[in-house]
Amino acid sequence: MRGLPIAIVLAAAALALANAGRLNPYWTHVAIIAMYYGILAASWSLLAGYVGLFSLSHMAFASIGGYTSALLIQWFRLPIPLGIVAGVVMCCALGGAIGWVCLRMSGPYLAIFTLGFSEIVRITISTEDEVTAGMAGLHTHSLLASATRLPYLYVAFALLALSLLLMGLLVRSRWGLFFRAIREDEQAAAASGVAVARCRIVAFAVASGFAGLAGGFYAHYIGIMTPSVGDLDEMAKLLVMTVIGGMERLPTAVGGAFVVEFLLEWLREYGQWRLPVFGIVLLLTMRFARNGLVTPFWLQFLRLGEARVSPLSAAPTVPDKESGT
Repeated sequence: MRGLPIAIVLAAAALALANAGRLNPYWTHVAIIAMYYGILAASWSLLAGYVGLFSLSHMAFASIGGYTSALLIQWFRLPIPLGIVAGVVMCCALGGAIGWVCLRMSGPYLAIFTLGFSEIVRITISTEDEVTAGMAGLHTHSLLASATRLPYLYVAFALLALSLLLMGLLVRSRWGLFFRAIREDEQAAAASGVAVARCRIVAFAVASGFAGLAGGFYAHYIGIMTPSVGDLDEMAKLLVMTVIGGMERLPTAVGGAFVVEFLLEWLREYGQWRLPVFGIVLLLTMRFARNGLVTPFWLQFLRLGEARVSPLSAAPTVPDKESGT
């Protein structure tokens, strides 16, 4: 019965997609944005939760992916999917370069460096009016020629499922074992033969590539890219999502993105007070549930597929040995 949780997840996803048409346009949009943040949360969890690299430039890579795709399509008339792929490649290359530069950085030093990189990207986009349209925003081509948002919901779900599948395969491979070894003790991992430098570069490149994928989809769904996509507020929102969900597991990080995004919309009537509420929730989570609020429910769900084996009982009697044998 180990496949029971997977079967339940697939059945629930199929049921949700079959009934997605009943959502009104507003909540369909909220679900799409939640999936966008789900890809970002899972990829940041891959970097911070599995490797222990606390980067603050993740939303900057989402912005780079979106702008790269939009500009290439505008300049060279590329097909939109090819433009999104080009944005992913650009983010992988830049992420790998950042990982190489930050080989000897960790903790607050890495966070400050990536924060500086994020601000450089945001300010460059804001000031290059002739290229990026600056604060006015760069208008992008729509991904789908559809009058409704339902097809975008299906595309967002497919991208989220594909991202989780690829990242899940990665963390269950030897690379995932190396990532966790680096997170626990980098020096011990290096002494055990783990190529720490290569693993850090790969982790940065892969996580940045998925951030670029999310940014490319967002650009061609919303229809406009602005510098605010990669600002510090968005990065703080992503951190809250991942921490509340649980950064050490990909599904819980995605769950945190859904929980926070939907709660923010439900609490919109309270105005700016909804943000202090999430600050309090984040503080309580860090104090009493450091593995996240979604993680306990996810672990209980995984136990549904565990086979229950009764303990071995001793034989009630031991036959006596016959004489002469």
